Amino acid sequence: MFSWFQHQQLVKKGLACDKTRRQRPEGDWANFFNVSTTVKLALFSVFAVLLYGISFWSSSYHSNEIHLLTFIVFISAIMFLQMDAPAIWASNSKIGLLFGTIFLNLIVNKLVFLWVAPEVGPLRMEVYFLLPCALAPFLISLLLGRRSGLYAVLVLSLFNALLLRESFALLMIGLITGFTAVYFTRRTRKRSDLIKAGFAVGVASLLCALAFGLVRGHSMDALLEQAGIGIGMGLATAMVVSAILPLFETPFGIITDISWIEMADLNHPLLQQMMIEAPGTYHHSLMVANLLEGAANALDMNPTQCRVLAYFHDIGKIIKPEYFTENAPPDHNPHDNLSPSMSALIIIAHVKEGVDLGLKARLKKPIIDAIQQHHGDSVILSFYKRAKRLEEDAREGVKIMNMREEDIPHVSENSFRYPGPKPQSKEVGLLSLADAVEAASRSLDRPTPQKIESLVADVMRRKIAEGLLDESHLTLNEIRATAESFVFTVKNMLHNRISYPKDEKSAAASGSQPAKKSSTVRHAPSTQARADA
Repeated sequence: MFSWFQHQQLVKKGLACDKTRRQRPEGDWANFFNVSTTVKLALFSVFAVLLYGISFWSSSYHSNEIHLLTFIVFISAIMFLQMDAPAIWASNSKIGLLFGTIFLNLIVNKLVFLWVAPEVGPLRMEVYFLLPCALAPFLISLLLGRRSGLYAVLVLSLFNALLLRESFALLMIGLITGFTAVYFTRRTRKRSDLIKAGFAVGVASLLCALAFGLVRGHSMDALLEQAGIGIGMGLATAMVVSAILPLFETPFGIITDISWIEMADLNHPLLQQMMIEAPGTYHHSLMVANLLEGAANALDMNPTQCRVLAYFHDIGKIIKPEYFTENAPPDHNPHDNLSPSMSALIIIAHVKEGVDLGLKARLKKPIIDAIQQHHGDSVILSFYKRAKRLEEDAREGVKIMNMREEDIPHVSENSFRYPGPKPQSKEVGLLSLADAVEAASRSLDRPTPQKIESLVADVMRRKIAEGLLDESHLTLNEIRATAESFVFTVKNMLHNRISYPKDEKSAAASGSQPAKKSSTVRHAPSTQARADA
């Protein structure tokens, strides 16, 4: 607060700007609540109370044995979660999402159960197929992954069998339909895939109806009725999941594959603006996306997420596009008229400008992280070396002119360093490598497979030596596989084409000379300069 008042005083004196750059909130309190052990215990206590509330809710068959078994299953579920899913155990928000969705499904099942069969007594089999047992497995599998979805299937099915009706059939129906839901949501890329998964859940319910109906000697009409109910409930569950899925993504900061595909649309306003105002950067981003997607497939990562990160990583260049090599005309370099420190300041600013534009456009957190981290804290060596040369020239001039050395401005490496931080995830680590490889590959003269392999190896070796990947969790095997993927993609990007023969008759008629092979000299910085920017 005190610093804010100081800033306002400087603004009144004309010594500071009254505009501030958008910054992401630190979220210290959110982080505290997300990792606090006290909050974790409070969550489990609330879930335990809700669980026993469901067991006493309009139930006339609850007993001490059922309560004891419920408590045992609940404690076992907590222990299993800690052993099998440490990533979820470390996040209170994900624990809340996991158990909250399971208990939401339990409440819905209880409501349906009480609505269909309010009286106590022998129940018809149709009641079990009216319960949306695949609701929580659908949501959890899409939001937290396949392993968490399987966990939800097991816990929900046990609680259903304990708290709704002590029935082996209900337990098996919950397990079979839940496992089917998780299996068919493994590679859900479109919302229509959810409908297909819902139909698969309905088919699983149909098979359960046939199996239990034949064992119990039900009539054909009863079997058909149960099968129709099962298929209908599977499709209805999938449609409900498709409708409510976005409501779970934003509050918990989760991005599903469906959302990544939606964000990969090149008609996004920022990408359209880049295509018009910085076409060279736009093309560079598309090429980086191709490199990154190939590496992601080789490492069994999410290729769509990597492609989206590549699309947006350089949006900050929209502000001053002409100062970046890919957007500058061949015969003009605006940095020739600037000092090295000013050039470095402009180049470095594209990271901060990109974060500002991303926050304004409400881009997701992983995209903002990619914009901020893809250069890490690396140094722009081309301008730094130029500044050091000028400093050395100034020192020589001082000796000749007998001037004081204190008058020579000191060149600090930190003035030419990106603000960082270093890439904090594998995806951003791969993005930083793909960005450097694509930029460097544009300076290759007559690219050959040997030159491409040497270039990729040099870039990867330099980035590792700089420590850029120290915090990205990439292993050496993954880096090696990434290099092989980059070499393959760059070879395809820079492949040679045969020259088309020109019609000599038409050339003679027009009075033009046949085209001769010539080399075009482009005024561009070195490979290192392109990779730094």
